[in-house]
Amino acid sequence: MLTAPRKFKYKKMQKGNIPNKILSSINKINYGSFAFKATDFGILTSKQIEAAQKVISKKIKKKGKLWIRVFPHLPKTKKPVEVRMGKGKGSVDIWIAKIYPGTILYEIEGISLKLAQEIFKESSQKLSLKCKLLCY
Repeated sequence: MLTAPRKFKYKKMQKGNIPNKILSSINKINYGSFAFKATDFGILTSKQIEAAQKVISKKIKKKGKLWIRVFPHLPKTKKPVEVRMGKGKGSVDIWIAKIYPGTILYEIEGISLKLAQEIFKESSQKLSLKCKLLCY
């Protein structure tokens, strides 16, 4: 099942700022020994986050532990195809997470460096932004 918030204050949110400024605080590795760090701005959907998480968990099996550090908490709306203009805002289509450079996406512990590099190669293909592998 795709990740989405259980409760939210407003059903539909305004777009806000598209990420294009570097935040002063850069995330650090808190839990695991390896981490996937975003190197550019972008938006990740809940489908992309889940797809990468499935690839990682399939590879580490029961050897290691995985922490997901991003959560899609912003709704993105879309009107149905071939609907006339007006009649209000469309319904919520997907949930997204805005990603800034330096954001830690995933952390893994209990695996070797070689396996971590292999996992990184496969899971980075599922994400729509550039990442790099950090070792603690």
